Amino acid sequence: MSSTHEGLQAAGRRSLVDVTIEQLREQLGAGAWPVGGRIPTEHELAERLQVGRNTVREAIRVLVHAGMLVSRQGEGTFVRSTSDPASVLRGVQRSGVRDVLEVRAALEAEAARLAAVRHTPEDIARMRAALAREAEIIAAHPERTGREATVEHDLEFHTAVVEAAHNPALTEVYRYFGASVRESMRTAFGDHEMPEVVVATHEALVDAIESGDPERAEAACRRLLAEPTAAVEQLLATIAARK
Repeated sequence: MSSTHEGLQAAGRRSLVDVTIEQLREQLGAGAWPVGGRIPTEHELAERLQVGRNTVREAIRVLVHAGMLVSRQGEGTFVRSTSDPASVLRGVQRSGVRDVLEVRAALEAEAARLAAVRHTPEDIARMRAALAREAEIIAAHPERTGREATVEHDLEFHTAVVEAAHNPALTEVYRYFGASVRESMRTAFGDHEMPEVVVATHEALVDAIESGDPERAEAACRRLLAEPTAAVEQLLATIAARK
């Protein structure tokens, strides 16, 4: 009996925490406190929301983990973002393959510019190694023209380009979009219709980055990305015509 009662109390506390999280999230989204500003103390929030301080503390902990708030020892809790990253990512997941591919292209083009200036010899070696593996797989499986066989290695190559920009924030955002593009294309078209990998344009991008010329690197990146973008446009047009 005691354990059942305790379980109900725990469930109630969790529900109250969820409600408090939602209330704080709504206030953050409405701009109740500016980005960089400090939110009220736990005691003040507890009084405003008519809940216990432990409930407020747990709700704040969740929002800190979500990236909306940041706690600083001895200073308080501050607003990091008024947008819930989880909500943003859900929005991305609902976007079409063309939309996600366009964002990925924008990220890669900027990464190529930065990589031309910031790359190390190890970065270039990693790109060329990924390309070598792609070429080997394409040669070993000509019947599949490399489409299915090189998906993972192609993503490895593009990730290496982005990481050569040496911008951790850009890398993390790209990792998400890179995976989203791959899954969106597979879902929409199937592996057999994935755009073919052309190693030559990839090699041209590495050469451009290695040259140290940001403009040349961006141009090479956009030429490379024009191929899969055109393939996606054609496939989307074909699918639309079938309906």
